[in-house]
Amino acid sequence: MAGGVVHFEIPADDESRAREFYSSAFGWEVSVMPEMSYSMIKTTPTDATGMPSVAGSINGGMFHREGDLTSPVVTVDVDDIDAALEKINSLGGSTVLARQEVGTMGWAAYFRDTEGNVVGLWQSAPREGGAGASADDIGA
Repeated sequence: MAGGVVHFEIPADDESRAREFYSSAFGWEVSVMPEMSYSMIKTTPTDATGMPSVAGSINGGMFHREGDLTSPVVTVDVDDIDAALEKINSLGGSTVLARQEVGTMGWAAYFRDTEGNVVGLWQSAPREGGAGASADDIGA
């Protein structure tokens, strides 16, 4: 769904401590993905494809806090990351991290809005049959 918030990310100084905190505080399932230097956070039940099965729910991720990524980030789904970044820059925003491939699932990028907030972008790779992946598929 282009324009919808599809994922969140939480940066952490001590990822082990943060994983334990969120797991204990909210019952979230946190899965470490060492090959990506990332942890997937499952906040809600998922269906067989790894998508949230509760309407309006999203899952997220956690990574080591560094650089421009120092506060929680919401990620917005777009049809074309490059076009979205071009529009964002024309409106006074700026690119923090240009499009980068995320396995075979799609592409991610980060931008800074006109208020200084860092926000993520997600573009799904086409799936067989035409439908794209979702940001939550990263952990599927």
